[in-house]
Amino acid sequence: MVNAALWEGRRVFVTGHTGFKGGWLSLWLQRLGAHVTGLSLPAPTQPSFFEQTRLSELVHHIEGDIRDERTVADAIEAARPEIVFHLAAQPLVRYSYANPVETYATNVMGTVHVLEACRTSDSVQAVVCVTTDKCYENREWVWPYRESDPMGGYDPYSSSKGAAELAIAAYRRSYPRKAKIASARAGNVIGGGDWAEDRLIPDIIRALIAGERPVIRNPASIRPWQHVLEALSGYLAIGERLLEGHDEMAAAWNFGPSDDDTQPVSWIVDQILAAWGAEGAWERPSAPQPHEAVLLRLDSSKARSELGWRPKLSLNEALTKIVDWHKDVARGGDARAISLRQIDEYMARRAGVSEDQWA
Repeated sequence: MVNAALWEGRRVFVTGHTGFKGGWLSLWLQRLGAHVTGLSLPAPTQPSFFEQTRLSELVHHIEGDIRDERTVADAIEAARPEIVFHLAAQPLVRYSYANPVETYATNVMGTVHVLEACRTSDSVQAVVCVTTDKCYENREWVWPYRESDPMGGYDPYSSSKGAAELAIAAYRRSYPRKAKIASARAGNVIGGGDWAEDRLIPDIIRALIAGERPVIRNPASIRPWQHVLEALSGYLAIGERLLEGHDEMAAAWNFGPSDDDTQPVSWIVDQILAAWGAEGAWERPSAPQPHEAVLLRLDSSKARSELGWRPKLSLNEALTKIVDWHKDVARGGDARAISLRQIDEYMARRAGVSEDQWA
């Protein structure tokens, strides 16, 4: 359960609030009554969750680049947050191949700039840094990765996130009397309003809206898919514990789906096509593709046993919510209202109230 009373009136700083996950988190925090300040570059896509939900009307929006240390320090000093959620990143594997310097500058030094600003702040009590399941040295084996497994990464994106985790751990150990720092490693997070390029579900949605066949690069790849609200509930749970003084929560955490709810890309595609009511098949690109991991699973048993966190949505339910979101918006529905409804329904689900009871 998310403790709404804890967030009421709380000063919260979110980096990357114009992105997909950062936007959903900022909207949720605002729903809980928090005073949210966001620092980010302009929305990375057109359309974007940030613009569709008119999020700039609800949060204090600062346009800035985390690669600029002074920008980060000044923004955090002015906002005087009690907790920082760091989500700003270059988040795409394929983009990182073409832009490795930007990827490392953003994901490694950008993270260091946030950590340093929090270290020198007299208001920040807790920091939750969001990285990725791809931070692990992926051996393409069937066993899920645990928080104690070594960092690594084949491509610039994955290795930049592994390096960011090392920086986070160093700050956590080096400055124990400063803000308490946790890191969160989620699986492939999916949800309505994700319009990123070269990402599976946005690519499928764009193709369906355009009346085209989706082009699927790696149909046999297996990922820990989960709805964005599942991952965000984990981030909020960590933040709550840290603000309540549970210093032992300042650690690394995995948030992934149930072990029996991990599916290959081809299954995801077929489910979305069926839910959309689309006929026809998908196709594969003819050109050679850069390396991407084939098999990746997360072990979330630590979050289950120590946080009491566990997934509430099946993968099929998550895909249904995504299709519902995009169909509703495509028909002219209000993206903010749709998103808030899904947040409210999810909180009721976490509280043990059925959606029928809640409605």
